[in-house]
Amino acid sequence: MTANVPPASERNADIAVMIVDDHEVVRRGIAEVIERSEGMTVVAEAGTVAEGVRRATLVRPQVMLVDLQLPDGTGIEIMRAVREALPETRAIVLTSFDDDDALAAALDAGAAAYVLKTVRGAEIADVVRSVAAGRTLLDERTVTRRRAGHDDPTADLTPSERKVLDLIGEGMSNREIAERLGVAEKTVKNHITSLLSKMGLQRRTQAAAWVAGHKRSAWKPDAD
Repeated sequence: MTANVPPASERNADIAVMIVDDHEVVRRGIAEVIERSEGMTVVAEAGTVAEGVRRATLVRPQVMLVDLQLPDGTGIEIMRAVREALPETRAIVLTSFDDDDALAAALDAGAAAYVLKTVRGAEIADVVRSVAAGRTLLDERTVTRRRAGHDDPTADLTPSERKVLDLIGEGMSNREIAERLGVAEKTVKNHITSLLSKMGLQRRTQAAAWVAGHKRSAWKPDAD
């Protein structure tokens, strides 16, 4: 009966959320937080990779909360499979692992946020709203640890590279950035290659994560 569920954009205004965690008590706790929060609803729950992929395909959630460790695999596998089948679905990793390698893997798989399970319930709802709105977020503790002891990696960026970096942080594609700045898409790609090198990063997703983590800091792109 759920096979013909319309995409989230065609349903009501509530953010459709799916929860994937192998601990039923944890799932129930998260579900209660979501259901109590205005403007969002839980459309499905799952406890395994296989079940998660199957149910996501059926209900087509707008946002998916995913644990990393599952009985038959990892949350990374779910995110990759769902991203391929449902590119409009955005994923949030909710995990106990405060680990840089896990964070990098999650970002590579397309996660829009990486949040530790020590987070307060109200903060989970805030992250869901932000991710549903198109933002990419990181848990503040993780961001603080990763940037601690490092100089500002944007110090050597040109004004154009700073603008491109900020737009990457807003989730824009290369084509969208090119249209916003009025330049060729190849120019945007060149700026990205250069800024990644200057910042010591390897992937576009890492740049997006950096911007998200520094929204509360003093760093700002140069004004037009």
